[in-house]
Amino acid sequence: MHILVVEDEPTLAAQLSQALREAGYAVDCVANGRDAYFVGEVESLDAVVLDLGLPLMDGLTVLKKWRAAGRSMPVLILTARDNWHEKVAGIDAGADDYLTKPFHMEELLARVRALIRRSAGLASAELACGTVRLDTRGGRVTVDGQAVTLTSHELRVLSYLMHRKGQVVSRAELTEHIYAQDFERDSNTIEVFIGRLRKKLPAGLIETVRGLGYRLACPE
Repeated sequence: MHILVVEDEPTLAAQLSQALREAGYAVDCVANGRDAYFVGEVESLDAVVLDLGLPLMDGLTVLKKWRAAGRSMPVLILTARDNWHEKVAGIDAGADDYLTKPFHMEELLARVRALIRRSAGLASAELACGTVRLDTRGGRVTVDGQAVTLTSHELRVLSYLMHRKGQVVSRAELTEHIYAQDFERDSNTIEVFIGRLRKKLPAGLIETVRGLGYRLACPE
């Protein structure tokens, strides 16, 4: 899953980026509204953590421009303590949730997980496909109740497919969602990760749809 962090306070930006990366996300981080708007326009994002008080272009304007352009990724806005006007303006501008500073990092991670689940039409923090279970709260994967060890990139690929089970996902789409913007992207490595996952998961779970991509086939 690919997350954009927009925060101009260096310490908080670093803390947010580190926590999200440790939680298994591919993370881009920018410090002003102009760069945020650009990244949101050109990148495929699964969620955005957006501070409203930004240089060059304020967060509210960024959000309005994204929504006017049809960009529908979930957005969690960060607001100042007790500033209910910011919360109302943010929600009206198209934000999906808000968090008041200061906050606990665990709460932010929980809200990000919830936004991503809801955008995929999922209700539970545990995703299931046949005998495979993925607990999004800790990135724990089990098959028939037995823990399966995955690399960070294997986990990102599986997580994206499980959020879109039954749908065909192209290699290009997977590449956009498992790598950050500044990472050297190579769609050929997706085949490697898929091959490794197939060795660790039940046979036939990940289907190849010739010429289109991959699909998670969940038994009834």
